[in-house]
Amino acid sequence: MQKKYLNIAVASALAAMSVGAHAADTYFDNITPLAASAGVTATPATPLTLSSPNFTQVTIADRATQNALVPGSNSGNWDMITANETGPNAGRYLFMPFETGTGGVQRVDLQDSNYNTRTVTIVAPGTQGFTSGDASRWTPWGSYLTAEESWGTGSTKGRLFEVTNATTAAANGGTFVQRSVIPRVSHEGLAFDQQKSMYFIDELNGGSIYKYVSANSNATTGDSYFAAGQTFALKVGAGGQFEGNNGPAITGGATWVAISDANGGALAGVSVMASDGLTIDGRATADVASVAATGYNRPEDLEVKTLANGHEAIYFTTTDSDTNNNQTDGRSRVYLFDTVSSEVKLFADSSTIDLATGLAVGGGLRNADNLAIDAAGNMYLIEDRDGAVDDDVWLAVDKNHDGDLLDAGEGLARWVSNGTPGSEITGLYFDKTNPNVAFLNIQHPSTGVDRLIQITAVPEPETYAMFLAGLGLIGFAARRRAAK
Repeated sequence: MQKKYLNIAVASALAAMSVGAHAADTYFDNITPLAASAGVTATPATPLTLSSPNFTQVTIADRATQNALVPGSNSGNWDMITANETGPNAGRYLFMPFETGTGGVQRVDLQDSNYNTRTVTIVAPGTQGFTSGDASRWTPWGSYLTAEESWGTGSTKGRLFEVTNATTAAANGGTFVQRSVIPRVSHEGLAFDQQKSMYFIDELNGGSIYKYVSANSNATTGDSYFAAGQTFALKVGAGGQFEGNNGPAITGGATWVAISDANGGALAGVSVMASDGLTIDGRATADVASVAATGYNRPEDLEVKTLANGHEAIYFTTTDSDTNNNQTDGRSRVYLFDTVSSEVKLFADSSTIDLATGLAVGGGLRNADNLAIDAAGNMYLIEDRDGAVDDDVWLAVDKNHDGDLLDAGEGLARWVSNGTPGSEITGLYFDKTNPNVAFLNIQHPSTGVDRLIQITAVPEPETYAMFLAGLGLIGFAARRRAAK
């Protein structure tokens, strides 16, 4: 009988430890929502106001140091972040582009304890005329993608590039390959679904959402994946709409309309060619009458998430969308495209509940730009706003993961706020190998010193107590068995 009770006690302790481990082993959603944006920070190296006393922050790289060590190596405006999510040493390195007129790419070695040596520029500023680097995504076959947030009539930009040796490149030694099968647009968000189709956007007031389907979806190299494939633009309902900043959300049944042929070449009577005569102008082609793609108001970032019903959803932000052309009561929306039902749905906007007040978030939410997902599948909205004024990251609390924020206790919670004047937060990225570590950039501050910030979440003291109690019971049980 004593053995039975002991086993129950041990099981209870283990269960308590399991609960203490929190949802999917992350503590990032255990917060008290901030009631307001931060003011000016006194210490630029720790610029964030945090929503939990169990969060810590530290600068792990900065632009001034890089240029002091290697003059001219870092043009700044650090943007979207990703890591080497697969392959040898997965999670060891972070990658991010420079969103400047002379763009480049840097790599940060998280296993290098030396602040002065952990960061290196692997694609030199201005390589191949690269400009406005923004996109940042690790590929299914194990390489790094970035792209230019720059496109317009007669432009030579709007290109997608792959760094094929991202983890091994020496300084300025990245093999930087343009993938011309992808139509030219003003790039930011990139995302891959379970079938390895690649989604991207055109950041424009009237920009569209696109999907590239490779003829070699299980390719093991970029040469093979981008050798041939077809690109489509998203058309909601009858298509041809422009979301604008004075209209309702555009939702409903959607279809994908081809803007290239199966090999990535021009479709007669449909595809509009760029000025080089070789690549497709994705923006102009989306507006062709036979395509009539839906125009969202400055779409920016993309993330992929599997909902509770098993459907895979593509989330995307529209930064400048509004119902009344009045930013003071809120601006921007987050949508999702359900890949199974082929529907576009509204996920969040200014009418979503602010969990700090119980009222509509209203003007608290403006210009949602980037998206990020933590280990528990929680979505985060990162604003393109003014540091030290109203630049925030919001945690979207979707308790049942059904793709809306309409159920009891659901809504938006201000997660961190940026106190660096003249800057914005970019590139929030949750470490895939450690669910309680995240990274973000403080981009283009007034000082010119971009910073890479690491945020760490630690358990509350009572969680440690439960853990130690559990270990004590397990040790007691082991000693009793040994004595017998």
